[in-house]
Amino acid sequence: MAAERAARIFRFGVFELDSAAGELRKSGVRVRLQDQPFQMLIMLVQRPGQLVSREEFRKRLWPEDTFVDFDHSLNTIVNKLREVLGDSASNPRFIETLAKRGYRFLLPVEFLPDQIAHAETETARRVESPGGLEQHGARGRGTWSLTGVRDLPLVPSGYVRMLFVLIQIMYLSFYISALARLPAVESIEETGLGRSTAVMVLLIVSASIGIPVRLYLIAYVSFDVRNLSRKYLLLFPGLLLLDELWALAPFLLSKQIGVGFALAITAALAYVPFAQRTLVLMRDRSSALS
Repeated sequence: MAAERAARIFRFGVFELDSAAGELRKSGVRVRLQDQPFQMLIMLVQRPGQLVSREEFRKRLWPEDTFVDFDHSLNTIVNKLREVLGDSASNPRFIETLAKRGYRFLLPVEFLPDQIAHAETETARRVESPGGLEQHGARGRGTWSLTGVRDLPLVPSGYVRMLFVLIQIMYLSFYISALARLPAVESIEETGLGRSTAVMVLLIVSASIGIPVRLYLIAYVSFDVRNLSRKYLLLFPGLLLLDELWALAPFLLSKQIGVGFALAITAALAYVPFAQRTLVLMRDRSSALS
């Protein structure tokens, strides 16, 4: 109980409540919420799955010398809170009414104490700033973003490193296999494209660049070097171009595997650069909070 009350940030579903800043965010975008519904939500998320009595709300929300129609006012506050959360009294997902006793918060809540919240804020600032990959307008107006640090779950860094290294090994195998079998690749290109010189030069140059880059990333992740995300995000535009280029490689085999299958493989490979970026941010977040 002490840890829950000491928490600064409470996460549940797509929502994040920052008790220190007095903010409720939905998918990273701030949501307007008046003070009394906000205070009620704090009381509920501090004790998920437990009854919070009506008397406890009365003591927290109204000073002793305040005269109000308590039942009506409390019901109004609950309705405002449910409206913001997209909840329903008849089919509650967030707040359950226990008749004449109080309310109970239904979702599991992730508690982040102040020192961890501060570390996460610093991590988010550090990894989201390079390259302008995250852009946030005032209160979410006209914004776009790729996945941000605050959107990611906490996952053991060992799993994240393993997945990231496997992706690098996959690309390394592509590059080395292509370079080791250049005559065969050239034959396929001549059959499928009719103009092989430009494609062959592009293949050799991109593979020659890709091999040292992948070895660099494998070494950094394997030795658990911190702040990889900052360096990776600086490299991300170039890596994105390189990876999307190699995502087209299955079309070289379209005569053997069919255009449909080549398109499916290309679509999967086109997503991989963004998966790598997410893994890097996830690793850095886990490292910063460990």
